[in-house]
Amino acid sequence: MSLFQHERDGNAQQIIQALHNSDSPEVRKRAAEILGRMDEHEDRGDIITALVRAVQEDESDAVVATAVDGLDELGQEALEELITSMADLDIGDDAADWAKAKAFVRALNADLPELRMAAANAIGELEVPDAVPKVVERFDDPDPRVRARAARACRQIGDARATEPLTGLLGDPKAAVRVEAAEALGRIGNRQALQALLQLYDDGDERVRRIAVRGFGQFRNDNPVTYLAEALTDESAPVRRTAVFSLIELLSNVPTEQSHQIRETVVDELSESEDNSVIDPLVEILDAGTKAAQRRNTAWLLGRVMENDEHRAGVDALVDTLESGGKMTKQFAATSLAEVGGTYTEEQLLELATDDNQDSDARAQAVFTLGKIGNEDTAEEIERLLDRTDDEQVRQRAFSALSKLGGHAQTG
Repeated sequence: MSLFQHERDGNAQQIIQALHNSDSPEVRKRAAEILGRMDEHEDRGDIITALVRAVQEDESDAVVATAVDGLDELGQEALEELITSMADLDIGDDAADWAKAKAFVRALNADLPELRMAAANAIGELEVPDAVPKVVERFDDPDPRVRARAARACRQIGDARATEPLTGLLGDPKAAVRVEAAEALGRIGNRQALQALLQLYDDGDERVRRIAVRGFGQFRNDNPVTYLAEALTDESAPVRRTAVFSLIELLSNVPTEQSHQIRETVVDELSESEDNSVIDPLVEILDAGTKAAQRRNTAWLLGRVMENDEHRAGVDALVDTLESGGKMTKQFAATSLAEVGGTYTEEQLLELATDDNQDSDARAQAVFTLGKIGNEDTAEEIERLLDRTDDEQVRQRAFSALSKLGGHAQTG
C-alpha cells in the first residue's frame, strides 16, 4: 500500500515504519512530511517520537530537515521533545517557561538551519523577554528563513529591546525577512519602532508596504501624513485600502487640534482616486466600525471624496448612519450628505424622513439635510410631511428646511 493510501486511511504506524525502514530517502522524506500533518491523530505521541528519532539518526539532510519541519507543524510540545532530547535535558511538563527557553536558546546555534528556525519559533511561542538578546543574534544568520523566524519571535515577544536590531533588518535583501521585521516593529509600536516603518512606504515588495502603511495608523502625530498621501496612490489596491484604514485610525488617534490639518492635507489625494479603492473601504468602516471616533471621521471623509451620488453604497452608508450613529456621527453624516447632494441622495433622505418607524432624531436630521440640497419638489414633500406628522422635532426641522427652500411653509 502506498504512503498516499496510508495517509488517507490514517495508518500512522505504517507511515512510521516507512520513515524508519525504507531504503529510499525520498520515501522517508515523504513519510516525515505526512506525519507532520497528523496533528490530531490518536498516535500523536508515537508520531512525535518517530520524528525526533529521524532528526537524530537519519543520514539524509533532507529527511532530517523535513522531520524538523514536521515537529514544528505539530507544535510546541513536539519541539520541546526534540530540543530537550538533543540537548540531553530533562524538562518536565510543569517546568517554567524560562527553563524551556534556555534549551531553545542553545538550539539557536544548531548546525541545521531548520532546527534554528524551530528554536526561534518555540521561543516566540513561550514569549520569554529574557531570550530576546539571543534571538536578535540570529538576525545575522546566513539563512534568510532563520532571520525571518527570529524576527517573528521578536514580534510575538513584543519587547522594546528588539527595536533597533529589527530596524536593521528592514534593509534585508529578502522580502520575507523585511515583512517579519516590519510586523514586529508594528507590534512593538513605540515611537522608535513606528518611525522606522516610515522608510518602508515605497518598499519594492507589496507585502512590506502594506504592513508599514498599516502601522502608520498607530501614530499620535502628523509624521506619517505625507507617506499616507503617497500610499493612497500606490499601484497596489490592497496598499491603498490599507492607507485609507490607517488614515481613519490616525485621525482618531491624533489630538483634535491636529486632525483638521491632517484632513485638509489628505482630502485632495483622496478625491483624485480614479476608482472605488478609496470609497469602498470608507463605506466598510462606516458600516462595520464600532468606534465612534472612527465612524465620525469616516462619515466626514466620505462627503469629501464622493463627487456625486453615483456611488450609491456610499450614500446608503451615510443615510444608514443617520439611523444608527451617535449624535455627533449623525451630524457628520448629514453634513457629508449635503456635500454629496444629488437626486438619489434626496430620494433616500425623503424615504427616511417620512418613515414613521424611524426615531425622531434620524428623521429630523434627514429633513434638515433636505433643506440644504432640495428643490421645489422637495419642498412640496416636506409640506406634506408637515401636514401629517405630530413629531415636534421633525416639525421644527421641516419649518427650518422650508425656510431655506424659499418660504414654502406658508402654503401648507
